[in-house]
Amino acid sequence: MSEEKETGKIADGRSPEAEGSGEGPQAQDRRAGCLVSALVSVLILAAAGVTVWWIFRTEPEAKRTGASRESAMLVDVVEVGRGDYRPRIVAMGTVQPSRDVVLSPRVEGMIIEVFDSFKPGAFVREGEVLLEIDPADFANALRQRESDLKKAQAALTLEMGRRSAAEQGFELLERKLDEKDRGLVLREPQLETARAEVEAARAAVDQARLDLDRTKVRAPFDAHVLSREANAGSQVSPGDSLGRLVGVDEYWIEATVPLAQIGWLEFADEGGEGTEVSVRNRAAWPAGEERRGRLLTLVGALDDRTRLARVIVGVPDPLGVLEPGADKSRLIVGAFVEAEMAARELRNVVRLERSLLHQGDTVRLMRDGKLSIRTVGVAFRDPDYAYIGKGLEEGDLVVATKLSTVVEGASLRRTGHDETGGSPVDKVPESLPDDPL
Repeated sequence: MSEEKETGKIADGRSPEAEGSGEGPQAQDRRAGCLVSALVSVLILAAAGVTVWWIFRTEPEAKRTGASRESAMLVDVVEVGRGDYRPRIVAMGTVQPSRDVVLSPRVEGMIIEVFDSFKPGAFVREGEVLLEIDPADFANALRQRESDLKKAQAALTLEMGRRSAAEQGFELLERKLDEKDRGLVLREPQLETARAEVEAARAAVDQARLDLDRTKVRAPFDAHVLSREANAGSQVSPGDSLGRLVGVDEYWIEATVPLAQIGWLEFADEGGEGTEVSVRNRAAWPAGEERRGRLLTLVGALDDRTRLARVIVGVPDPLGVLEPGADKSRLIVGAFVEAEMAARELRNVVRLERSLLHQGDTVRLMRDGKLSIRTVGVAFRDPDYAYIGKGLEEGDLVVATKLSTVVEGASLRRTGHDETGGSPVDKVPESLPDDPL
């Protein structure tokens, strides 16, 4: 009976454990299906990952031929050579007259006439009358002094007659006297007094004649009138200012130069002709207009403000009046001008534009397609050029292009040349690998 029961339980599909746990066949099937689905999903994801990794791992790369040439910088170069040059020194200066006078009267009186030539801006010749002081008083004084001279001459004549009579009387006495007594007898003191009075009267006449002549105020030299400070009717005395005159034969330019450049200049007062100077007034003269002068002397004191050396440049005929018909721009007193002077000659140097000289006095060279940075010795600098004494040789190629990267040994390409001497255009391969994507 018990065996039948046990057999019947097995036939129903329930084990004793299943019966005890309460799970049926359907629940067990669902559990097994979930495990299989999870395993399949993991396998699919793993396969996809391996596939993507393999695609990127084996992707072909497109390459352009001559890529190394594209990395080289394209530059312009300047081939340098040695030679002899005269650098330029440019200085700024102020125009001033070489002769400058304030005209004053030498006698006292009232001005009765001012001539047309005596006005600001006019040119006057040496000895030309500019104005006249009333001469009446001086003419009267001259006549009086001439009268005094005649009286003195008459007195001298009378005294000479008395001396002659004394000599005759002395000879009749036939007496011997010493020299002192003899002079008294012959009236020598009275004669010397008469002669002195004549000389004094003659000097008074000359002085009166001078005073009369000085009533006409004349130009002391060929001059340019800058100002007039007196007119007809003015009462003037010696020392009063009548006007200002400057000479027209030469103007000076007082320019300032760095002390280090003085040794490169040649001055006329050192026995030579003096360095030639080109003078320009860029603010007033047409472009390219200039005047020529000579470096005269070095002033023995520095400029108080700039602490630079002061030099004097002489410019002849600054107003263009001594050479009729000469078309020259005029120098104006007080104008600020530029003076360009030629320095002493530099021999066997390289002249290089200052823009090609870099910080620390270095120059960038192209050597065998590579950048070379070299320190050079600068002998002189002027506004446009640096003159190199050491560090550069004949035929060196100086890089004239502004570089984005300045590194010793950087690759360079010369404009107009490729690495083999051909065209500078980059060569592109006829075909590139197909894009795998």
